[in-house]
Amino acid sequence: MPINADKPQLWLIDIQASVDLFNAWFMKFAPKAYRDTRVKTTRHVEKALLLTNDLTTIAPETLKGHPEILPSLRMSTCPPLARDRLIGLAGVSKSLVNSLEQGTIPLRMPPPILEKNLEKIGDIITRMLDAEIFPWLATKKPPSRAERHRAATIVADRLCGAVSDPIIRNAHEKRQLALIGAYLKERGYVQRPHPSTKPLTQMQEGTFAFRMNVVVGDVLKVNIPVDVVIQPKTPRRTRLPILIEAKSAGDFTNVNKRRKEEATKMHQLRNTYGKDIEFLLFLCGYFDSGYLGYEAAEGIDWVWEHRIEDLDKLGL
Repeated sequence: MPINADKPQLWLIDIQASVDLFNAWFMKFAPKAYRDTRVKTTRHVEKALLLTNDLTTIAPETLKGHPEILPSLRMSTCPPLARDRLIGLAGVSKSLVNSLEQGTIPLRMPPPILEKNLEKIGDIITRMLDAEIFPWLATKKPPSRAERHRAATIVADRLCGAVSDPIIRNAHEKRQLALIGAYLKERGYVQRPHPSTKPLTQMQEGTFAFRMNVVVGDVLKVNIPVDVVIQPKTPRRTRLPILIEAKSAGDFTNVNKRRKEEATKMHQLRNTYGKDIEFLLFLCGYFDSGYLGYEAAEGIDWVWEHRIEDLDKLGL
C-alpha cells in the first residue's frame, strides 16, 4: 500500500510542516549574508500582507501610499509574475511599474489615470494569488501569525531568488542521509557497500548503502546514482532492495522544473527490474501539491523528513 501518494487529504498539512522544517534548518545553517537578507525580506513581505489585509484588499490607495510592496505582491501569485508579464497582463505602462518597484509614484501621471492603472494591477494580482501559499483566502478566515509568517517566508524566498547555493544543498543532503542512516542503524541495519559487479538481488539482508550506482538498460547499460539502497532483513519476494532518493528544495518553482527527473529514473528502473521495484522519495522543503500529484501519477511514493517514522511502513 502507498505510504503518502494515495492520501491527498494530508498533503497540505505535510507541505506546511515540510516548509517549516526546511525553514528552521535553513535559518540555522545558511550563510549569514543570505540569511540576513531573507529575514529582512520576510519582514517586508509581512508588512505587505498587513497593509493589504492579508491580500484580501489590494487597493489603489495602498499601492499609492506604499508602492514598495509591489515586488512582494508580484511574487505572491501563481505563477510568480515578472515585471514585464505584469505590465502585459494589466495593460499598464512600463514606466509606472518601474516607478512602483523603486518605491515611487510617477508625478506626471494624471491622478485619475494613476488610480485606474493601480486598480488594474491590483485586480490582476488578486486574480492570480497563490491559494496554496495563502490558504486563508479560500477559508475566508483571518490567518494566524504563524500562517502569515510561513507565507511571508515563502514569498521572501522567491524575492531572494530562492535558488539554494550548492554548498547549502549538499549540506542538507548529507543531513538527510545521516538521518536515514541513524534510523536504519537503530533498527540493527549495517552500512555496507554492495559491489557494483553483483546483481542487486544479491545484496545482503539487513544492509544499506549510500550513493550507489544502479545499472539500468538491457542492451545499452547505464549507471544511475541512487542515494540510499536498503535490503530489508526479510527480503522481498523478488529480493530487490528498496531505493530512496533524498530530495530537498528551498522554493516551489525549481522542484516543478525537476520533477520529471524522478519520473525518468522510475521508468528506467521499471523497464529493467519490473513493476515491483520500490523507488521512493525522502522529501524536505518546498514540494507543493502539483509536484506531489505528478509523482503520485507516475507511481512514485514518498516519505517526509518531518515524519521519518513512515519508513516503518516499508517493513524494515
